Amino acid sequence: MRLTKYLLALGISGFLMLTGCSSDDENSSSTQEEWGQVQLKFENQFKDLSPIILNQTIQTSSNGQKHLFSKLQYIVSNISLINQSGQEFQYHFNNPDKGAFIIDQGNAILNEITVSLDSIPAGNYTQIKFGLGISPNAYLLGLDHQGQFWAQASNAGMTWSWAAGYVFSVLEGKYGTESPDVNFSSHSGNMGDVLANGTPNLYREIQLSFPVTMEVSAQRYPAIHILADLNQFLSGETPILLDNSNQDAMGSSEHLVNVTKNLSKMFSIDHIHQN
Repeated sequence: MRLTKYLLALGISGFLMLTGCSSDDENSSSTQEEWGQVQLKFENQFKDLSPIILNQTIQTSSNGQKHLFSKLQYIVSNISLINQSGQEFQYHFNNPDKGAFIIDQGNAILNEITVSLDSIPAGNYTQIKFGLGISPNAYLLGLDHQGQFWAQASNAGMTWSWAAGYVFSVLEGKYGTESPDVNFSSHSGNMGDVLANGTPNLYREIQLSFPVTMEVSAQRYPAIHILADLNQFLSGETPILLDNSNQDAMGSSEHLVNVTKNLSKMFSIDHIHQN
């Protein structure tokens, strides 16, 4: 009889313990962090002139050179969003397969190239950071860690050999004094392991503040409208004059270091779509 009572008491105790674990699991799942989606909409333009239409839109630089683009591409990666408290959410950092994107004017729809970011923690954000190019740290992880994006970039003409690495930006077109009639090509990027090779690091980090607070939630899908002012290419912080010495440039020469400095200043936030 005592044994029966003991076993009955043990059974009730075990049932209560199991019931307690199940309740904790339910409470845990009900308080899971909320997530949302964010879009980045890149708009390439000559500021105060017009959107860029490849092979058509002609601009005059600060040095008086007329120029147009036939090809306009650049890589963005290592995107992060900063909230009101200064906390930074990093989106697939140093993981090009999931966190790097090619902005290609040839794929623009209504002059916008859209990048979609999923699984963004709900909250109020005030700033964005992203890299222009692929960071040296990501490159040094090796091809096995970024084969998908490497193939995508190769198909877009934005790689050299693996030993040389990625092309961060591709600007091709024509230039001239009276009219753009001379071909130019500007392909800039890091030359492999920049520390080991002693070559310039052309990877640049961009940080921009929002004009208003951006709210992310499961019910709201905001979009960040980013302008890229390609006037900066020839008329930026370091004015550039195209000629026979630099009209066909590839790699990380001094000319392309100046191009990179200029392009890193071309981004601004136009507005936030609070969808």
